[in-house]
Amino acid sequence: MPVPSTSPMARAAKARRVRALAVSAALSWASGARAHDFWVQPDAFWIAAGAVTPITLQVGHGPARQRSPIPLARILRFTATAPDGTVIDLRARMHPGGPGQDGDLRLPAAGPHVLVLQTDDRAESHLPALRYTDYLKAEGLTPALAFRARTHRTDMDGSENYSRQAKALVQVGPAGGSQAQVLKPVGLPLEIVPERSPYAEPRSATLPVRVIFEGRPLAGALIKLTDLAHDAAPAETRLTDRSGHATFTMPARGQWLLNVIWTKPQPSTRETDFETVFSSLSFGFPAKGPGVQP
Repeated sequence: MPVPSTSPMARAAKARRVRALAVSAALSWASGARAHDFWVQPDAFWIAAGAVTPITLQVGHGPARQRSPIPLARILRFTATAPDGTVIDLRARMHPGGPGQDGDLRLPAAGPHVLVLQTDDRAESHLPALRYTDYLKAEGLTPALAFRARTHRTDMDGSENYSRQAKALVQVGPAGGSQAQVLKPVGLPLEIVPERSPYAEPRSATLPVRVIFEGRPLAGALIKLTDLAHDAAPAETRLTDRSGHATFTMPARGQWLLNVIWTKPQPSTRETDFETVFSSLSFGFPAKGPGVQP
């Protein structure tokens, strides 16, 4: 016999279902939060001089990984910095959404190059309170959590404008060449700067990096290192120290991604609550290992 919907048993059963749905939604969002991760993916990170190399713009991880739908109009900058410091404008080689690729690059000089892609901040995200809180927790955005608590907005929906900043390290020719440009900031609002190039010889056991936000070292930021061949979850995570530093294990092979997110409150005159920046650094090695001619 059905239990009347107003009975204590029915109310308890309904409460259990609501809690189960809430937990399921939270877990789903915690794993889906990484769909924000965005990076430049060359067809290969070690290429021959003068070779035309396709690139794609990737977003998400695991089952959620896909090519980014970002339009060309939102891409403000796509450049390559050569070993001698020359900046090559590659934006004309971009065609996002093209069949099989989002653009290509052709780099004539030997040595490491730093690809830089920067978007505008016109994109917006609006989320219910629970999902927004879960997202802030998953990405280590503790100042935003504290701000929402301090301003009594934890139970309110969250909104943000966001931009994407992506760097990729591409080695032209065999290992060698000055690594100086790899270790220099490129002027992005938020960026991960290696303190030792993954392509430097001799090989190091560690990969030290620093995070810079608006020109200053950023403390307390959560950085994730992900093996792009097994990308459902990061391989390592670190919090930056007071000087913006963090150290990871140096990968020996494969293709890898470092990513970090930071946010700050918007002025009260803006329609969204926060301005958020997603930043990444991708790199990889040839199939036969570093030092091998591609």
